[in-house]
Amino acid sequence: MTPTNPAGGPTSFVLVHGAYHGGWCWSRVRDLLQDRGHRVYTPSQTGCGDRAHLLDERITIDTFVEDITALILAEELHHVVLVGHSFGTRTVVGVADRIPNQLSHLVFLDGGFPTPGQSRLEVMTPAQREARIKSAQESSGGISIPPPAPEAFGLSDPDDIAWVQRRLTPQPFGTDTSPQKLSHEIGNGLPCTYVRCIEPEFDGVGTAADYAQQRQDWSYLTITGGHDAMVSNPRAVANLLESLA
Repeated sequence: MTPTNPAGGPTSFVLVHGAYHGGWCWSRVRDLLQDRGHRVYTPSQTGCGDRAHLLDERITIDTFVEDITALILAEELHHVVLVGHSFGTRTVVGVADRIPNQLSHLVFLDGGFPTPGQSRLEVMTPAQREARIKSAQESSGGISIPPPAPEAFGLSDPDDIAWVQRRLTPQPFGTDTSPQKLSHEIGNGLPCTYVRCIEPEFDGVGTAADYAQQRQDWSYLTITGGHDAMVSNPRAVANLLESLA
């Protein structure tokens, strides 16, 4: 039987990748969900993945939000389960701020949250900020940040590491330097689930995970797998997402 949303028709998932990744990182989860009858979209945001050829200094966090908003509106999707991994959580928050009526559930997979009205760079420590700016300048004249090794995303299987290594692309630096303006509280009143990847834990999302746990109106779950659990444990991720549809 094909799963349906409350308005009839198959459930639509839109899966948003994190920094240095592209829509490719969701391919294993996508295939599992599609085999179960769901509609699944895995777009690459501007300048990333298969759209890395569009990388330039004009890309901002608003560009990322517009990428996903435009997809949902162009495809006329409703009752969308919108999933953001890592940096993609910021994109999801922005989309929910703009078009909540198209969405049914937000899922934050090991992600960090924006500080409304501020850029990601502004909320870093001075040492982190200085290192980030230096990396961007030295690698690309300030346009992008080079990707770290795949092991930084909690991967240990040699085949997974090689697969991810071939696909990682620089992250547009403008997504770090541009402020994210929100008109509503994070989540915009929609059902929200935060999923923490726990084997191993990724230190960079500890503050966001703590915030999510304190939100009494949200669900908080854990999943076995490192930060890139959609690569290392796609079946568990697919099962969890399907349970929220």
